[in-house]
Amino acid sequence: MNKYSPRGEKLALAAARFIGVRFRLNGRDPETGLDCIGLLACSLEAIGEAPSVPEGYALRNSEIQRWIGCAKQSGFVRASGSVQAGDVLVTKPGPGQHHLVIAANNCEVIHAHAGLRRVVRQSFPPIGTIQAHWRLHQPRKGN
Repeated sequence: MNKYSPRGEKLALAAARFIGVRFRLNGRDPETGLDCIGLLACSLEAIGEAPSVPEGYALRNSEIQRWIGCAKQSGFVRASGSVQAGDVLVTKPGPGQHHLVIAANNCEVIHAHAGLRRVVRQSFPPIGTIQAHWRLHQPRKGN
């Protein structure tokens, strides 16, 4: 599952187009603001994918189970090994918090930063904070 992901590269490029968009909790429209899930949903839509996203969540949450089902429905599979462009990571920035980031490459991520109040590109999050690692499924050739 560590092969280069052309769909992932497209996802990373799509996410980069939203850098600078303001942060808004539960935001799904770049005109009014995005949160981390809104950024992922808009990025998926930009590359022609149909996202499945959870609704009605707060900044503080204790588990990621509802995100796991949405990841699968959105075309993601669990990944391991090195992080590649377009991989989605669930991080834990603090107690009772979970956050989605999209890998721009193997050392930077793009995400909706609540503290900075906008979508930003930053250095890769500390390895100890990663709770889940997903990659867009690559259809077999001929499908």
